[in-house]
Amino acid sequence: MMEIPFIKMHGLGNNYIYIDLFQHQLDENLLSNIAEKVSNVNTGIGSDGMILIHPSEHADLGMRIFNKDGSEGKSCGNGLRCTAKYAYEHGIISKEKFTIETKANIVESEVLLADGQVQEITINMGAPLLRRMDIPMMGNDDSQVVSEPFIVNGKKLEVTAVSMGNPHAVFFVDNIHDAPLHELGPVIEKDMRFPEGVNVEFIEVVSANEINFAVWERGSGITQACGTGACASVVAAILNQQVNRDEDVIVHLAGGDLTIKWDEKGDVWMTGGADVIAEGVYQYQIVE
Repeated sequence: MMEIPFIKMHGLGNNYIYIDLFQHQLDENLLSNIAEKVSNVNTGIGSDGMILIHPSEHADLGMRIFNKDGSEGKSCGNGLRCTAKYAYEHGIISKEKFTIETKANIVESEVLLADGQVQEITINMGAPLLRRMDIPMMGNDDSQVVSEPFIVNGKKLEVTAVSMGNPHAVFFVDNIHDAPLHELGPVIEKDMRFPEGVNVEFIEVVSANEINFAVWERGSGITQACGTGACASVVAAILNQQVNRDEDVIVHLAGGDLTIKWDEKGDVWMTGGADVIAEGVYQYQIVE
């Protein structure tokens, strides 16, 4: 039996088990299995996955994301905000602006304080990747994938594809409550046109600065929020001339709101909160 100290945090309901590798060590070979075990709501703690906060040679700290199925992701917007909050409030970082390394890139983060506590976090998520090969998505790599016909389960949709360090397929709907999330989310996630799988977003444009949002996350299924998905959705809406570039866009997710801006220099900025749920020690049965 191995005792693993943890803290459970969420960003708009997108919740992960966080483990501080500045204080503790885990065997690399066990990480996927630990992620599966702790994420199980019946026999573990229950979460959308596991995030490791670790030292980095290239940034002020690093973050690794494991989905609830044990697969490793490249980036997570809600995870970045929680990691930034944890790092500042636990003394890993003492400055309000710092960098975090993910498998996708190194991002800039800034914590907004009130009485010494982190209230909101702004993350520069970097520039979106729009070429088909960078998503990645099958087909001729000759243009961006914007409102491209996409037939799945006999239904004709239009997809706009964006990578924010991880792949996203964005679809527009007239009413977010009619989005076929349960029906098509798991099918599109594993569609062969996306060789690495894909996160699936359905969005309803409310106004030039406001959208409604629902997500099926690759490796995790339906979640309350997806930070990179919110960023990808705003980029997709701008590419389709539905919302305004270089202006704040409010994204209404199931778990709450995020403020997203794709600036004229090309970077996508995300602002939102992060909260602690619980902390304790997980009793992990070592795999033989």
